[in-house]
Amino acid sequence: MATKTLTLPLATASTAFDAAIADLDAKIAELAARRAALKAQARGTAKRRRQRDRLTDRKIQTLKNPGFYADGGNLYLDHKDPPSKNWVLRYTRAGRTHDHGLGVYPAVSLAEARLTRDAALAKLRAGIDPVEERRATKLASKLGQAKAMTFRQCGEAFFAAHEKSWTNAKYAAQWRQPLEAYVYPVFGDSPVAAIDTALVMRAIEPLWGSKTETASRLRGRVENILNWATTRGFRNGENPARWRGHIENLLPKKSKIAPAKSFAALPYGELPGFMTELAQKTGLGALALRFTILTAARTGEVLKARWDEIDLAEKLWIIPGGRMKARREHRVPLSEPALEVLMAVRRLPPSLFVFPGHPPQRPVSPPVMLEVMHRMGRAGLTVHGFRSCFRDWAAERTGFPAELAEMALAHSVGTKVEQAYRRSDLFEKRREMMRHWAAYCTGPVPAGGVVSLAGARISA
Repeated sequence: MATKTLTLPLATASTAFDAAIADLDAKIAELAARRAALKAQARGTAKRRRQRDRLTDRKIQTLKNPGFYADGGNLYLDHKDPPSKNWVLRYTRAGRTHDHGLGVYPAVSLAEARLTRDAALAKLRAGIDPVEERRATKLASKLGQAKAMTFRQCGEAFFAAHEKSWTNAKYAAQWRQPLEAYVYPVFGDSPVAAIDTALVMRAIEPLWGSKTETASRLRGRVENILNWATTRGFRNGENPARWRGHIENLLPKKSKIAPAKSFAALPYGELPGFMTELAQKTGLGALALRFTILTAARTGEVLKARWDEIDLAEKLWIIPGGRMKARREHRVPLSEPALEVLMAVRRLPPSLFVFPGHPPQRPVSPPVMLEVMHRMGRAGLTVHGFRSCFRDWAAERTGFPAELAEMALAHSVGTKVEQAYRRSDLFEKRREMMRHWAAYCTGPVPAGGVVSLAGARISA
């Protein structure tokens, strides 16, 4: 049987051949492209290898000029002057450049810095910002410390921070006492972050009716301690001990159950007779009381007065700001009767203090003037009350301006802005006022007598 041969037209055979050739050319081109890509990748890898691990320990140790030295892979050595070498990972996230400290060389070696860098870069690729992660870790640690910080510890820290600013040593010594008696037993050992209104009320409310003034001061101290703790980051939120808009809604006003009491003061009309009787008393306490009345000074300012503060020639006593309630230096003009007291005190054994105690190296004790008044049958009076006596006399019997009397008492006059612009303490005018005060204190005053003083009418 004869075999039949299939014969394709010449045009069809040529088309199939061309297609095969074109397919082969495409594969050759694809292989060439892959070859080129692999070669480029190899070159890039080599380049990256050359760009990383640029630093060596020897190079780091011999660095002289401060600068930012790259090790590669976002790792840098920040060499500063004075000498310090810090590892820094620098990266960009959300369009911002961040520097992430990795430690100090050589405490963190070159190899350790590279391992830490690689771990941080892995976190960045996973969407974790190492700076934010470190900040969150610190915050968690801080919150843990806050939970462990007790109210008592905060109270002691507050006391230590403010003790030196309290000019009254007695106040500083007594500051802890009510806390230890009434607050610490209730919530002293509780975490300061856990103190709430209920705990504050458990300590304050039982005292409010019977010891209102103590309870009021105690509440203020608790509020201050909690404010300190909040500022330090040991607690957050509103202060549960605040009065306005909070505790005032839970307790009656202090003025309703314990009206404010003024210092017991002698009526100024009785002062000349009192001073005449006082002048007949001997002893340091009587001299200190006379000087206190004549200068209208505070008890503590007089008892701690030093001779180096007094200029007898200028008839001047300069009280340093550190011993003043307002923390400002105060100049006191000395009248003739006040100078007479100082002359009498100078006959005592030498001492740094004008009114020395026992031993003379210390000032006289505070109760000494109260004891004098007690022996005079005036036990109901207070030494501070003589300042009120002076103020009443100046207001009712003289034409001196009110601000002059306030300045003589070392009170702050006017707003803070006015105080900032006031350059004069009106010393010479105050000297004249204290001269009239001394004259009133030490001698009988004719009823209705009037003295003219630079345009002012001053009753004798």
